[in-house]
Amino acid sequence: MRRRTPGPFVVASLVLAGLLTGCGTTGTPVPAEIDVRALDVGPYATDRHSYDPGPGGKGPLLEGMRMSQAVVPSVRIDPSLAVGAGGRVVADSADATEHLLAGVAKPVLDRHRMVVGYVSGGSDRADAAAPNATSITDLVLRFPDPESAAAAARELEDTDFGVAPDLNRKLTVPSHPGAYVHYRPGVPTVGTFMAHREFVISLFIERPSADEHDLLAWVRKTLDAQTPELDRFRATPRDRLAELPVDPDRLLARAVVRDRYQVAHPERFAVFGAPAFVHTAADETARQRLVDDTGLDAVAIAETSSVLRVRDADAALHLVDGMLSAAGPQYDDATAPNAVPGAKCLQLNATGDPQNESRYRCYVPYHRYVQAVVGSDRTDVEYRTAAAYALMANNY
Repeated sequence: MRRRTPGPFVVASLVLAGLLTGCGTTGTPVPAEIDVRALDVGPYATDRHSYDPGPGGKGPLLEGMRMSQAVVPSVRIDPSLAVGAGGRVVADSADATEHLLAGVAKPVLDRHRMVVGYVSGGSDRADAAAPNATSITDLVLRFPDPESAAAAARELEDTDFGVAPDLNRKLTVPSHPGAYVHYRPGVPTVGTFMAHREFVISLFIERPSADEHDLLAWVRKTLDAQTPELDRFRATPRDRLAELPVDPDRLLARAVVRDRYQVAHPERFAVFGAPAFVHTAADETARQRLVDDTGLDAVAIAETSSVLRVRDADAALHLVDGMLSAAGPQYDDATAPNAVPGAKCLQLNATGDPQNESRYRCYVPYHRYVQAVVGSDRTDVEYRTAAAYALMANNY
């Protein structure tokens, strides 16, 4: 059987490094707020801005970003699966078969015109490969229509099963009669393909033991959690993908950037639904609770920057506190720029890894938005923290 766990997603709590030479701070102060023109934003642009609304040929990728709304976090499949393995857009058939499906699946995906996909995963252990670990990889593939999805699911199962037909055994899930399921007796993994509307759900589940009834129970509970999310999601018709906006709610416009010439990219310039914020968490239970408590519904990333939208201003403050508490013992409180209302910062201490973790993190609330700023240069982080507040104010 095939498939590997998805690689890590760009974490939404990282922030954008942005630099525009010679740009000052503009705007009109709002009553009870500071005059943002007085903030020291260094070289960063903070004037009101909009990105080109067109997808620039990236319609399928934008749809993949939208699909993050419809792929369930593992902790909502089973509370034990609290360690997120990440989530990401699966751009095309080559991406799907290089990292997730067997190579024999590529002709099937191409024949039925796979549009895009999104994958997430989770485990009950930090090391998903540890003995006795349970892990799930949940890949959702989009096709042009339900008929294409149904044919693709059937053929994906046939090709995957056919890799070792003498060793594999077919199984059924009575509550999901359209699911194609098989496993290899003695091996504690099970694979599933099931068409649902214009989507194919592809599951790969690993359990401590190769118990057929146990594996089927996990397939059932995963499909029970995943299919309602797809029912709530409204796919963009294929002939309207070219109309999808890059920045539908102006979240990216609020992010401090180095260069305002940007194109849609699933890791560097993108907008995702709230589940993507949970997919990345080492503690999905706490992260999902934070999403629920704050009403977080969207995350925008621009390189190493992020803007998060929540229910209201009180929820934004709660989100900042939640992100601070989740940073881990390798971070200590640090002094935030005094002039930036509500900003809170952290600094990596001696127990941290400066090669893989940002030395400084600051979180800036503004009404129902929070912008996160990270970096290794303290002065630059202070400039960007001030610029984040000014830019959100000027784009409110």
